[in-house]
Amino acid sequence: MKLSIVLSTQPARFEALAYKGDFERHVEEIARLGYDGVELAVRDPSLLDADHVEGAVGRLGLEVPAIGTGQAYGEEGLSFTDPDESVRRRAIERIEAQIRFARRFDALVIIGLIRGRTAPGVERERAWAWLVEALRECASLAEEEGMRLALEPLNRYETDLVNTVAEALQLIEEMGSGAVGLLFDTFHANIEESSIEGSIREAAPRLLHVHVADSNRWHPGAGHLDFASIVAALREVGYQGYLSAEILPLPDPHTCAAKTIEHLRKLI
Repeated sequence: MKLSIVLSTQPARFEALAYKGDFERHVEEIARLGYDGVELAVRDPSLLDADHVEGAVGRLGLEVPAIGTGQAYGEEGLSFTDPDESVRRRAIERIEAQIRFARRFDALVIIGLIRGRTAPGVERERAWAWLVEALRECASLAEEEGMRLALEPLNRYETDLVNTVAEALQLIEEMGSGAVGLLFDTFHANIEESSIEGSIREAAPRLLHVHVADSNRWHPGAGHLDFASIVAALREVGYQGYLSAEILPLPDPHTCAAKTIEHLRKLI
């Protein structure tokens, strides 16, 4: 297994980001701390100098395992389940742009907050149908480009659509696309799953990526999650991908990033 941490390429309202903006300085710090990769949270690839980003991470020997897409929802309100068809179309087009950007790094494209939630006055079945329709369109491009989408179960306070591993697997099965897999997040699983280790075993056949944060969304070791047991379960199912820290920048960005790698490196 390898270690990465999430870096937002632009300032963002989303709180669980150790690093936001100041790309050059932060990516250099991530490399100095000994991370293997950096997960990039990107609101809109068209606003980035993609060649510069690719050159910076390459120069430092960092991999980019995944591209986070949730800021398109958090900052702009784009989602697959908005009642406005034009908003849904823009959300699909944004993910298609993310897929093309991710191709530079052979990175996963995360489907998290951008799926949205069931809006007032909309039946859940209708929202689910919109979600499936949008995902199928995005998966079609991913298949053409040889890329993969990672569907992330989120806790009930962030969405009512796909909260558990079981629900994610149901949606992936309904999709019928080999380009769609699952992202497992320890923070969300601690809220929604009866057993973190058991849900890892359930997710195993489709598991592409893992987000790590402790029970309080601080760095691993700051809460009550048993990361030795979590890593053991991942090893048991043959997971060899990234553990990527999506954590609050507390007590400060440098400390939380350093504590994460200190706590996890000895376990993997």
